[in-house]
Amino acid sequence: MNRLRTLTALAATGTVLLTCAQAQAVQDPPGREADRDRRPLAGLRVLLSNDDSMQMARPDASDGKGLYEARRALCAAGADVVVMAPWANQSGAGTSATGSGRLTVQRRTTLPTGYQNDCSGAPGGGAVYGVCKGSTPCGPATPSATPADTVRLGIGGGLAAEAGWTDGPDLVVTGSNYGPNVASVVNESGTVGAALAAIDEGVPAIALNSSYDPAVTDSLHVADHTYRDTAGFGAKFIGELSERGLLTTEFVVNVNYPHHEEGQRPKSTEWTSVGTRKLVRFRYAAQGDTFTIGGELCAQGTPPCRPETKRRPDFDLLQRGHVTVTPVGPDRTYAGRDSGRLERFVRGGR
Repeated sequence: MNRLRTLTALAATGTVLLTCAQAQAVQDPPGREADRDRRPLAGLRVLLSNDDSMQMARPDASDGKGLYEARRALCAAGADVVVMAPWANQSGAGTSATGSGRLTVQRRTTLPTGYQNDCSGAPGGGAVYGVCKGSTPCGPATPSATPADTVRLGIGGGLAAEAGWTDGPDLVVTGSNYGPNVASVVNESGTVGAALAAIDEGVPAIALNSSYDPAVTDSLHVADHTYRDTAGFGAKFIGELSERGLLTTEFVVNVNYPHHEEGQRPKSTEWTSVGTRKLVRFRYAAQGDTFTIGGELCAQGTPPCRPETKRRPDFDLLQRGHVTVTPVGPDRTYAGRDSGRLERFVRGGR
């Protein structure tokens, strides 16, 4: 029922009526519906990116495991997937992009163990590319392209040159991210920033994010099964949106998947708003003219920490064990009632 409410809310944007998909189902010949259930993304060309990189070389796999799980799930659902992701970790890059110079696209020939054959049946074979700055081959010290760079490059000519997609992709998927992107963190997220770059280029986009395991207290950690469950949920959800004509360029669909014990399920899927709560406070320790950057969770109720003012904020519902689905648009104009006095002054000098 909550999934239906989510889809109904998406449909309210005016993209399409749910009855269109229902009518199509009635017209399908015998066996077509079963095939659609097995491969709901058949024929869909997906550009997959992230902000964690495509390396997956760290001991905790925080630099790309979510991307490879998403690649596996999307290909299993029938999508033709090409990865074009940052060469190195770009977490926190937001919507930043490179405006001049050169970018190099380098195909990965040896994939992480266990993920080599996930897309072997797809037309493009699930090709994985890393994107770095400069005109020489990408190496350990090469500056990385930003998440937004990779999406803009892919849509703007990279996919045509590397994968032969002269009129694609049909969809951009980013993630799944190492950690949730909710409330104030959305502003800094390279995962969401890359998805915003996609809709800016006229391609629908979904951002997937996997929550940390709260039981691991000495560091941030995303459980393997959370990455896997996020990817499985995302592929199924995208299939449902595609079937109903709800993939849109009006906003990014930002999906945050909660941590839960392996084998269990989230409570429900909920339609939410980007919360106003400030989640992380940065600190800068001076050593002469050099500053060391550090961060800590923002203590709610203290002056520097913005409180929550939204009715159904993403962070709160995610913390309660729900999958959150949140529209994130490129227009961040504040439209609340508190702007009324300023508007009246600007318009009339009062």
